[in-house]
Amino acid sequence: MKLQDFLGTDTKYGLEAIADDVELARQIQVILIGLSLLEPPADGKFGPISVAALKKFQSLTNTTETDFIGAATAKKLIETKKEDLPQPPLKLGNDLASRIVKYMQAMNYQVFTGLKEYNIVYVEGMNGDGSLNKDYKNEFNDRRIVIEIVDGVPKIVDHWQATTEPGAHYTYNPMNPAGAARIQFGQYKAWAIGSHGNADRHEALIQVMPITVCRDFNKDFKRSGDKLDTGLFLINQHWGYDAPSNDIKNASAGCLVGRMRQGHREFMAIIKQDRRYVANNNYVFYTTVIPGDELVKKFPATAR
Repeated sequence: MKLQDFLGTDTKYGLEAIADDVELARQIQVILIGLSLLEPPADGKFGPISVAALKKFQSLTNTTETDFIGAATAKKLIETKKEDLPQPPLKLGNDLASRIVKYMQAMNYQVFTGLKEYNIVYVEGMNGDGSLNKDYKNEFNDRRIVIEIVDGVPKIVDHWQATTEPGAHYTYNPMNPAGAARIQFGQYKAWAIGSHGNADRHEALIQVMPITVCRDFNKDFKRSGDKLDTGLFLINQHWGYDAPSNDIKNASAGCLVGRMRQGHREFMAIIKQDRRYVANNNYVFYTTVIPGDELVKKFPATAR
């Protein structure tokens, strides 16, 4: 069955019927992905997340059809363009959460606005109060932040001391002969919940999709001039074994690391409440890594 087959007919497919028709399910998913109402992939598995996206589409387009698709929904799905959908404006202020969201919008990154849809963001070279630091090498001087949009307003759910960079140990003794991995600034859909480590194994976000890193071959603790490398590198989001703030030790070879065990447990407890993970335990999380100095330059705290 295809959406075109519904036009001019009284045919109605309930949610279970859609799920049983892989071809139709995939076609609907492709359209919803194109409208930014659903995340890839279009796998033909029409589960709770796809259902929620379809219902949101029906609500936005006032099809009057609920819990099924008929000619009205099919026509809207075929004809609606992304710019046709109403976009409720976010209520952005000058607080840190709003400035991060403004930066993400400026970079055309995904900003998730639904209830219990968490935005995982790392800001490099930023303190807990939102001020910049010197971003010295081999220190936990970055910030791991979880942001939720509540009634259009960005809120910081919680934040923790972290590092987005490898420490001195693995910079001078890289696991890859091309150089230690330093994640390239950007946004990646690449992490699922799993376990990290051996002797001190713990729940973490495990890299399951490719990301891009800068290879610090010259061991200068900088990205500039480094070769880019894209792939699966076990760049996980784990804890930093309670290492000192001023010494990463061997806690990071390029991973996104929250310094404290307890803080990491808090982080994991929050993101496991994400409605997309609750609906699908194999959900792959987005994460955004931002340079603090660029964020402040583009959207300073004093702006009005």
